Amino acid sequence: MSEASLPFNEKYSPSIAKVSSGEKRKQIWEESIKNPQEFWAEKAKAIDWFKAPTKVLDDSNPPFFKWFPDGELNICYNALDRHVKTARKNKLAYIWEGEMGEVKTYTYYQLYREVNKLAKALKDLGVKRGDRVAVFLPVIPELPITLLATTRIGGVHTVVFSGFSAEALADRVNDCGAKVLVTADGSFRRGKAVGIKDNADRASSLMTNIEKVLVVKRTGQPVQMKEGRDIWYHDALTAAGANAYVEPESMKSTDPLFILYTSGTTGKPKGVQHGIGGYLVWAYWTLKWAFDPTDEDIYWCVADIGWITGHTYNVYAPLSLGITAFLFEGTPDYPGQDRWWQMIENHGISILYGTPTAVRMFMKFGEALPLKHDLSTLRILGSVGEAINPEAWKWYYRVIGKERLPIIDTWWQTETGGFMISPAPGIELTPLKPGSATLPLPGVNIDIFDETGKPVPAQNKGYLVIKSPWPGMLQTVWKDPERFKLTYFGRWPGIYVTGDYAIRDQDGYFWLLGRADEVLKVAGHRIGTVELESALVSHPAVSEAAVMGKEDVVKGEVPVAFVVLRSGFTASDELRAELIKHVRTTIGPIATPDAVIIVNKLPKTRSGKIMRRLLKAVLTGAPLGDTSTIEDEGSIDDIKAAYAELQYQLAAVAAKKTQ
Repeated sequence: MSEASLPFNEKYSPSIAKVSSGEKRKQIWEESIKNPQEFWAEKAKAIDWFKAPTKVLDDSNPPFFKWFPDGELNICYNALDRHVKTARKNKLAYIWEGEMGEVKTYTYYQLYREVNKLAKALKDLGVKRGDRVAVFLPVIPELPITLLATTRIGGVHTVVFSGFSAEALADRVNDCGAKVLVTADGSFRRGKAVGIKDNADRASSLMTNIEKVLVVKRTGQPVQMKEGRDIWYHDALTAAGANAYVEPESMKSTDPLFILYTSGTTGKPKGVQHGIGGYLVWAYWTLKWAFDPTDEDIYWCVADIGWITGHTYNVYAPLSLGITAFLFEGTPDYPGQDRWWQMIENHGISILYGTPTAVRMFMKFGEALPLKHDLSTLRILGSVGEAINPEAWKWYYRVIGKERLPIIDTWWQTETGGFMISPAPGIELTPLKPGSATLPLPGVNIDIFDETGKPVPAQNKGYLVIKSPWPGMLQTVWKDPERFKLTYFGRWPGIYVTGDYAIRDQDGYFWLLGRADEVLKVAGHRIGTVELESALVSHPAVSEAAVMGKEDVVKGEVPVAFVVLRSGFTASDELRAELIKHVRTTIGPIATPDAVIIVNKLPKTRSGKIMRRLLKAVLTGAPLGDTSTIEDEGSIDDIKAAYAELQYQLAAVAAKKTQ
């Protein structure tokens, strides 16, 4: 990679933050790697234990590591009970805003009461310690309440994103063996009531273990309620009693906390299993290090709780720290393209943990919308979900952060439980670089390997790996320990393979280049899709880009780019040629796209992730497969039409040449 493709030497020091050399951070990181037992024994004291652990790590059966193995605790107790006993009792735990603008608030005490009622209701339905509870809900307060109530009684939750199909829901419920499902009649999406219960009903004939279904009345739309199985959520809470109290179950630190399914490159989704003690310690400290939240902050992580980001940084980390978190049910651009900025202004939000996808969308909308709102309460910005393109980073920093606020660009995975690489103002803020997640957090022993398993020098690409265990790591794949070993530790003994491709610059900063299986092999050269996409987004005409590889008889593979233009630009052959030249100039001739296809929208899930497999299917003519989670079905038709038009034009040019 040339230095021109990523701004290795471009550093930013936000004026509102104290930026330093990083010596303190380096010292703490080195201590955590050299003396992990002592380091994590001290950090575990931030958690309330029913039985304090005397051992930090049991590594007798790698890679099945056990953190704080003789400790006992309850994660719901840490999220609620310990705060209710203090002055935080009447502090806001959650501010929730619905799609239609309604607002609900919960103090820690109010949340505690709601959780106890549901915990009693679940016990009355027969849920016992170790039983699995499936959750199929939109982002409404009942979602975190359900997670906390389940963990209070020692249950194990599995959340299924509410946009998934009936088949996807049934697959996950059957794999984990859940006996109770908590769902809703529906949710609101762009002003319309969207059914959720009907999807659950379609899945019911495929689900073998579900005995009871609790249904939250969210939209009021008519639904079928099966007698003897389906119960209204509010009726169950009424039956539990207004003053219900359930003693929190004392759980082993190594007991499973939740199972969260993540798609594999092949085969069925993997049930990533996280334990209680190590995960909670990791969630607590990573949020504290990365965002340095205070009692005065109103913190907003935009992720749906159906994903790991929502589990860790909308529920367990903020509540264990006792801060106020904001939850939002809707979409960023409804009813207006300034919905986010309006909510930040109205609620005085001070920490915004957003996504590169959203930032690129707002870039497309232009600067006028955020500039008309008072965003002065913001003090920290964040980014999650994928590597943020340098150009998008700069826009975020300049337009939203007013060149004052640090951007906390985080790299991590469902499997890691929490942040792994991130700026750390909670320790010491080092200079920032647009597009880099910066440096590993304490306890993260990370490296970049080549094909043979040897560390690569700075400025060289390779496979991102983790060389020693950390508290937040997954315990196993549910009911499939062999798949766990093979998937994550099967390539090099004792080495966790992240599946991501990366580079480290001369300052030790890490740059993520996309999934290793998405790296293109062009004439023997390996090029990360993120490199190509960042080059395209750096052009003033482009707001979003997605690059795929297409088979080529000469080069093996060639890049094909799908791009969305910013406001004020129009698709033309001249612009396509200019974009191809721009990539060639920015990265080099080997990266020259075979084609640039200009579209109105990229296909995205309802959580905002680009559905790359659908773009690949359009290129190859393969079946699209399940599209139930797509935000806008029309985006696929648009892409097919644009690609067909381009193919027609290329064929016409080729025919002319042969005449």
